[in-house]
Amino acid sequence: MIVYERPVRFEDVDAAGIVFFGRFMNYAHEAMEHFFGGVAGGYVDLITRRKIGFPAVHVTCDFRSPLRYGDVVRIAVSVAKIGNTSSTLRYEFTRADNGASVALMEHVTVASDLVSLQKLALPDDVRAHLELHRH
Repeated sequence: MIVYERPVRFEDVDAAGIVFFGRFMNYAHEAMEHFFGGVAGGYVDLITRRKIGFPAVHVTCDFRSPLRYGDVVRIAVSVAKIGNTSSTLRYEFTRADNGASVALMEHVTVASDLVSLQKLALPDDVRAHLELHRH
């Protein structure tokens, strides 16, 4: 598991003063970029040099309690499943100050060649990193 923290910013909240549900996908993507920092060159290298992407093919999220402007969200990223071309990342969102459960998201991605937009087998180094963090 890898943990990523970030503050809830003013731009993240809706008229009710809570984080707009769509922002959770942004938070998850930030956490995913951080997660892939464990692969040589990080997420930036995967995308820009190696031309390997991980587009979402399925996302589910259960919301448990709201986040508000000024909160700090802690996102624990682990791997729920690894296939030949796909992986399922799990994001456990909690409030950093008290550990309250905020949301649980699962995100299925498929390794893809960013030039041809065709799926490809998970590269060995990516698979090894995923295996290290399997839940």
